[in-house]
Amino acid sequence: MCQNDNATNTSNLDNCSIDDFKHAVYPTIYVTIFALSIFGNGLSIYVFLKLYRKKTPVNVFMLNLAISDLLFVWTLPFRATYYLMKSQWVFGDIFCRIVSYSLYVNMYCSIYFLTVLSIVRFVAIVHPFKHLKLTTIKYSRIICAVIWGFVMTVSSVLLFKERFGKDYPCKCLDLQEETVQKLLVMNHVVLTVGFLLPFCTIICCYVLVIKALLKPRVPKAKVRASHKKAVSTIVITLFMFLLCFLPYHILRTVYLLEKCKAFMANCCNLLAKGAVITHSLAAMNSCLDPVLYYFAGENFKERLKTKKRLLSFKKPSTPEDFIYW
Repeated sequence: MCQNDNATNTSNLDNCSIDDFKHAVYPTIYVTIFALSIFGNGLSIYVFLKLYRKKTPVNVFMLNLAISDLLFVWTLPFRATYYLMKSQWVFGDIFCRIVSYSLYVNMYCSIYFLTVLSIVRFVAIVHPFKHLKLTTIKYSRIICAVIWGFVMTVSSVLLFKERFGKDYPCKCLDLQEETVQKLLVMNHVVLTVGFLLPFCTIICCYVLVIKALLKPRVPKAKVRASHKKAVSTIVITLFMFLLCFLPYHILRTVYLLEKCKAFMANCCNLLAKGAVITHSLAAMNSCLDPVLYYFAGENFKERLKTKKRLLSFKKPSTPEDFIYW
C-alpha cells in the first residue's frame, strides 16, 4: 500500500485536501466522457473513412482530430479507476507516464487542429485563390504530420523526465510537491505556445471572417453554404476554446503559482475544486468535437442521413424475400 511518509508536506496540504470531491467528480466525468467520445468519434471516423469517396482538406483535419480524441479517451477508464481506489495507482510507472502523456498530446493536438481548421475556413472566404496550397489534400496531410510530430516531441518530456516524490507512482495523477517549480516554468512556455497563440489566431480569424461577410455582395447559393460552414467552424471552435481550454489554462496557472507560495489559506479549497472542474472541462473537449463535425464538416450530415436511410430499408422476413433482397 502506498502511503505518504512526508509529514511536513502532508501538514501543509491538510487544509487544502479535496480528496472526497475528486473521488466523487472525476470517475463520473471520465466514464461519461469515455462513453460519449467512443460513440461520437468512432462514428465520425467511420463516416470520414467509409462514407466519403472524395476527401477534402477540412475532413482530413477533422479525421486527425477524431483520432487524437480516441487515442486519449481509452486512458479515461484507468483514470477513473485511480480515483475510485482513493487515489492509488496500481498500473505501474510506465503506464502512469503514458496516461499523463496522452492527455497533453490530445489537448494540444486538438488545439492546433482546431486552429488550422479555422485558418483554412478563413482563407476559403477571404483569399480563396491566393493560398490554394493550404486547401489541398497533400498539404493538409503535411500540416497534420507536422502537428503530430511537434506536439508528441514536445510532450515527450512527460515520458522521460525524472519523477520526484516518495508518493510516486502511487499518487500518479496527483501533483507532486517536489515538481511544482519545474511545472510552473513549463506551464509558462506551454501557455504561450500551446494556447495563447492559437487562441489569438482563432479570434483574429473570427473577426476577419465576420468583417469579410459584412461586405455588400450577393454570393451564389453554393458560396453562401461555404460561408455558413466557415462561420460555423469558427464559432464552434471559439466556443470550445472558451468552455474547455481557457478556464483550464487560467486555473492551472493560478493553481501552480499558489502552490509555489507558502500562503494557501482561505481560497485554497475553492481554487483546488476549480482546478478539478476546469480539468474535467478540458477532457470534455474530446466528446464535443463530433458536434463540430456534424455542423461544419463537408457533407457530414448528408452522409449520416444517407447511411440512416440505407439502414432503414425493410429487410426480408421470409427465405423467398431474402433471395431477391
